[in-house]
Amino acid sequence: MECNPPDVNHRRGVGFVNRVHTDVRMKADTPVNSAMSVGQARKLVEQLKIEASFCRIKVSKAAADLMAYCDAHSCDDPLITPVPTSENPFREKKFFCALL
Repeated sequence: MECNPPDVNHRRGVGFVNRVHTDVRMKADTPVNSAMSVGQARKLVEQLKIEASFCRIKVSKAAADLMAYCDAHSCDDPLITPVPTSENPFREKKFFCALL
């Protein structure tokens, strides 16, 4: 199954549609057809179509990909491989001052 990335233009209406979807879940005790208008239902269907078109991968594969990326880029990460003291602009300056 080949997945295509979602169209960027669909992202504008996502927040409102998610709110409509949440409202439907909150009104679980009333029938869906009486709880929302036709416009809200259309927006909900559009949002569900967008979400259904997303490419999904297993969590285990995503975790493995993330670990491989971290391993491949660990040499460039200053938190894993510290910056040499001579190149560190934030190192403590040592002032030698002796009062006798």
